[in-house]
Amino acid sequence: MSLNAFISYLSLEKNYSRHTVNAYKNDILGFSSFCSSEYQIKTIDAVDYTIIRSWIVALVNKKVSNRTINRKIASLKAYYKFLQKSGVRATNPLVKHKALKTQKKIEVPFSEQEMEKVLQQIPFEQDFEGVRDKLLIELLYATGMRRAELVNLTLEGVSLNRTSLKVLGKRNKERIIPVLPITIEAIKKYLQYRSDLPSIQDNTFLFLTKSGHKIYETLVYRVINKYLSMVSFKIKKSPHILRHTFATHLLNKGADLNAVKELLGHSSLASTQVYTHNSIAELKKVHHNAHPRNKD
Repeated sequence: MSLNAFISYLSLEKNYSRHTVNAYKNDILGFSSFCSSEYQIKTIDAVDYTIIRSWIVALVNKKVSNRTINRKIASLKAYYKFLQKSGVRATNPLVKHKALKTQKKIEVPFSEQEMEKVLQQIPFEQDFEGVRDKLLIELLYATGMRRAELVNLTLEGVSLNRTSLKVLGKRNKERIIPVLPITIEAIKKYLQYRSDLPSIQDNTFLFLTKSGHKIYETLVYRVINKYLSMVSFKIKKSPHILRHTFATHLLNKGADLNAVKELLGHSSLASTQVYTHNSIAELKKVHHNAHPRNKD
């Protein structure tokens, strides 16, 4: 019963996405299953840290990564915090828990040359899917929006006259993103092909499959991976890397960090600062080339 209440709280009050809510639920059910099989405990609501600690050890022994274990424990910690606020238990058993050490995750953005190649040199098919796929890549790079935001972008949210898009971000927060004139022309071209589809099932949304249904996140990933693989040897080629590329290229060109934060839809500046390591490298290069004290 407590888990159902927690799931409702995440969905209705915290406005978390279905994907995020399912991740929390699966983590908690995983711990519940461990308690049932190892300790014959039917409910996890009253367990102490000793049992949680033994779960962590079991996960480590199974070679589960520290990053994944930290995520699972974060889910459990949020659950016990909810139980504490609800009066179900007096304390949170994880209040003093320290996360396991993890290696810093470095995501390498695409270069300006790679983005220029994919948008200017690849011969996309001049049909509905070819025009759509190119626009998918261009919009992600031009706006830095999330994959889910792209999938859920509506026709109503596209303002050609104002050269802007209205997207629905995390926790149902709306934001307006400016769009370059070249991207507006690409949208107009796509809309012409879209209007010629023999059948449209989900007319609310901008991006559709050729059968007229709303596109899905796996399709977006496949498109990005397919075309970026033609111009880049980088291991990770995903929609999120395009978002990372957008932020890095703006910062490299001198964009204000707060402005990039707003464009990305981040709630805190700390989330945006993860993109600055690449721009710092660029600043070092500029400093090295331009400073009069440099004798090279």
